[in-house]
Amino acid sequence: MAEQTYQVAGMTCAHCVEAVTREVQAVDGVAEVIVDLDSGRLTVRGADVAAADVRDAVAEAGYPLV
Repeated sequence: MAEQTYQVAGMTCAHCVEAVTREVQAVDGVAEVIVDLDSGRLTVRGADVAAADVRDAVAEAGYPLV
């Protein structure tokens, strides 16, 4: 299982974390999503997870990757 780490901008509360987590969990191949509000770090674990799909999922939640 591969692990990818991203930086999400603009998250300010638990609702933000929930929105990002929910959208990224829906991406094909994702097995685990960890979002750290304080650092803005998004860790995605899974098999054959495309970075573009993660970026699109985070954008769908309303946040950009930096």
